[in-house]
Amino acid sequence: MPPATDNDIAPIVDTSHVHTLQRNALGTGGIVFMVISAAAPLTIVAGVAPLAILIGGVSAPLVYTIAGIILAIFAVAFMAMTKHVKALGGFYTYITEALGKAAGLGASLVALVSYNALQIGLYGMMGTAGHDLLQVEFGIDVPWWLIAGVGIAAVFVVAWRGIDVGAKVLGVLLVAETLILLVLAVAILAQGGAEGITFGTFDPANIFTPGMFAVMGMGFAAFMGFESTALYREEARDPERTIPRATYISVVFMALFYGFIVWTIVVGVGESNVVGAAAENTAGLVFATASDYLGGWAELVMYLLILTSVYASQLAFHNAINRYTFSLARDGVLPRRLYDTDPKTHSPVVSGLAQTALAALVVAVFAVLGMDPYLQLLLWVNSPGVVGIIVLQILTCIAVVVFFVKRPQLARRWYVLPAAIVAGLAMTVILVILCLTFDLLTAASPLVNGLLIAITPVTFLVGVVLAVRWKRTRPDVYARIGGHRDEAETIDA
Repeated sequence: MPPATDNDIAPIVDTSHVHTLQRNALGTGGIVFMVISAAAPLTIVAGVAPLAILIGGVSAPLVYTIAGIILAIFAVAFMAMTKHVKALGGFYTYITEALGKAAGLGASLVALVSYNALQIGLYGMMGTAGHDLLQVEFGIDVPWWLIAGVGIAAVFVVAWRGIDVGAKVLGVLLVAETLILLVLAVAILAQGGAEGITFGTFDPANIFTPGMFAVMGMGFAAFMGFESTALYREEARDPERTIPRATYISVVFMALFYGFIVWTIVVGVGESNVVGAAAENTAGLVFATASDYLGGWAELVMYLLILTSVYASQLAFHNAINRYTFSLARDGVLPRRLYDTDPKTHSPVVSGLAQTALAALVVAVFAVLGMDPYLQLLLWVNSPGVVGIIVLQILTCIAVVVFFVKRPQLARRWYVLPAAIVAGLAMTVILVILCLTFDLLTAASPLVNGLLIAITPVTFLVGVVLAVRWKRTRPDVYARIGGHRDEAETIDA
């Protein structure tokens, strides 16, 4: 999206309903559904965990719990700052407040690119899963891009109906995919697994291996989007309590749920056989396990729920992207039209149309070029998004430290700064490991991997350069970078 011109700048204050989000629309549960649905539990367990097992071995379930612990520490620091920074914008706002407008604008562009990459790449998985399901189960050969196109339209329509409608849809879909995984886990444990209930996953000899370090990035990728709770501040009921509560619930749930479910898969296949089984049938490992322990019906249901899991994730990311775009347009960074909301639903409909058009364009390009929807659209487009979000989390840790050090008069718990430092260092290590083992995420050549990794620093640099330039040429826009306002613009639902 191009930067705004002077005539496109949104006014600092506009009480018109076409520039407002829906107030008091989301409680803790609705935000939790948004966040966990973005992470797509069934997609992670069935689509990514087998690869983690193949590379990391029987202790692979722990990468999710370890990542969850680090992100919970990060959340402590992140949430401490939300009490003092009210403006809509998530990472963009916090980084601007502490590190300056140049860093903030760079972070905003990284966030916009990263969330779009995470959302749009998933259309490759949706197209692949839908194509395979229709072909195998019903003998119908439907092009993957047509299925992806239907998904793009369905995401826009539900998001357009309003954030409360989206939360209800996500709640239903999330319960369904969570339930099937829990039923499978109980069945495996009740039947004693393939080799009994074993605990080799927790053996230090299996934990401290090169393979485990190599898949730590996959653990963090499973939590992508959890920090988007802050983007719903304007639409949340009692945001001072709702936002932190939803953040902590989401992180703890995912850390425990992922670790437990993937451990039961290891038990179900057998510790001595699971790595070989993952190598032989990576994509179908969890589905085959469901068929073995629950019957063929479960395998079919799980294939159907993979589609709804991907859809739920795309809808959640679509909503987060729209709110980032909305906040940037309100601050004058993006064209004013992206700041418009629907008069009835108060959803950021123009931002939604822009994101939908971008998704359709990317899918069309991959389809026309005959590129693989899974190996290229999903893996190549998603992976820079993972890098970008981790970079933003590291910058946010630095921002928390700088923010409170400069403002010693602000009340905070003693553990906030240590939490920010520990989380920032841990995520920096993870980022280095991820970049060194990037081929595990992309299955691409070194050249392609280098280009994909470069997207994040280049995007950040573009934002910094724009901010420096705007300070001289467009001081009004520069002054509004970061969304500094006393109160967010909202209306009663």
